[in-house]
Amino acid sequence: MSWYAAHGRDLPWRRPECSPWGVLVCEVMAQQTPLARVEPVWHAWMRRWPTPADLASAPPGDAVRAWGRLGYPRRALRLHEAARAIVERHAGDVPSTEEDLLALPGIGAYTAAAVRAFAFGGHATVVDTNVRRVLARTLLGEPLAAPALTAAERRLAESAVPAGHREAAVWNVAVMELGALVCTARGPVCDRCPVADRCAWRLAGHPAYDGPKRRGQAYEGTDRQVRGRILARLRETEEVPRPDLDDCAPEQGTVDRCLDGLVADGLVEPLADGRFRLPA
Repeated sequence: MSWYAAHGRDLPWRRPECSPWGVLVCEVMAQQTPLARVEPVWHAWMRRWPTPADLASAPPGDAVRAWGRLGYPRRALRLHEAARAIVERHAGDVPSTEEDLLALPGIGAYTAAAVRAFAFGGHATVVDTNVRRVLARTLLGEPLAAPALTAAERRLAESAVPAGHREAAVWNVAVMELGALVCTARGPVCDRCPVADRCAWRLAGHPAYDGPKRRGQAYEGTDRQVRGRILARLRETEEVPRPDLDDCAPEQGTVDRCLDGLVADGLVEPLADGRFRLPA
């Protein structure tokens, strides 16, 4: 925590004046997305929709358009649905309890814990990829965490969080920051680590990972890339005729398949004249 006080990044959603809504928006945007890409979109989003009520009153297509190139655009729709639920169930105020947060559309255990800790100073265990890696190395001596969160990891994280509410909130973000800046996956900088002298992995001589091969998610040439191209075209134009989307993929069948998926996900609306648009 002392290291974080000196070295933590000054990010807008970490400042005391940031609203719980601002924290929630950041946490949804930052899922599987680097913070450097999140920050400019977050600023634009918060200027346009500074409260849940502001977003709830806008068409969902506006949320998808404003999402830009953050990726996984269904998160924009879920955030729009969450804003409507906050207005309908909580008079426009982001709820502070785990039960109420988990009941919002698209809000899972990680996001609920992060909002409780970072927006309200509540006692919660926030476990993201960075936290899992730091705990695996420092406490277990493992170079990397398991491919997916396990019950044992959850218990380990819960046992490490300080008991006090304020201390727990700072500890959570401090460990996340340590994993993001120092205890990184591929190039950890152990000589800058504040707990290097008690890190089980370092004391064991940095044993190499010997588990199953980890594969990164492919993007080039995938349906996900084609879906992104279609959405980019629809962000530029209110309504697009189907033939104008042919160049989004080498094969017409791929475009049709991706369009069907986007329509099923609620990200695109088909019109009667063969045109497509973002959801109104």
